[in-house]
Amino acid sequence: MAFKDNILTFEDTKITDTVSEIEVMMDWEAPIMEKSAEFICHNKGDILEIGFGMGISADYIQAQGVNSHTIIEIHPQILERLNTWALDKSNVTIVEGDWSSVSLSNTYDGIFLDTFGDNNLSNFKDFALARIKSGGKITYWNNNESEYNPYGFDSVSYEQVPVSPDSNIYTNIQNNYYMPKVEV
Repeated sequence: MAFKDNILTFEDTKITDTVSEIEVMMDWEAPIMEKSAEFICHNKGDILEIGFGMGISADYIQAQGVNSHTIIEIHPQILERLNTWALDKSNVTIVEGDWSSVSLSNTYDGIFLDTFGDNNLSNFKDFALARIKSGGKITYWNNNESEYNPYGFDSVSYEQVPVSPDSNIYTNIQNNYYMPKVEV
């Protein structure tokens, strides 16, 4: 069963996948989302966000006053919330589906990937580099403590972001998350 078919539970502080009982997104991630938005919105241009989740990063991206904000989302329950969130945001375009197979004709100044249950990440580098403008910036959620550059970008730097996870699952980022920063 694919993640998009799983039933999610929404609480004020987190989203949980009821099948795996794993937290999909948590509010303690807000400092990561804020720094990610600041990074990719460097010139307030055109932004591609892959995965909406709780909308934390989307709120931070909107607060940057960007020209356009395209959001790709696959999960039907999250899409419902995304559509409601976007009602009063004329610069938002919603693309429903799997990011690796949707058709996008635009290029972007910033790309942010934060998906859950995604087993098709091996081609993210090629996907992102084909859609990023010269001078653009890319970042992604990375909880892999043994591989900080899992997509093989030529050059990645990291910014330390203090966080306070309320779950022991994230022992490798208990006090600090290292946000990947790719500049094209």
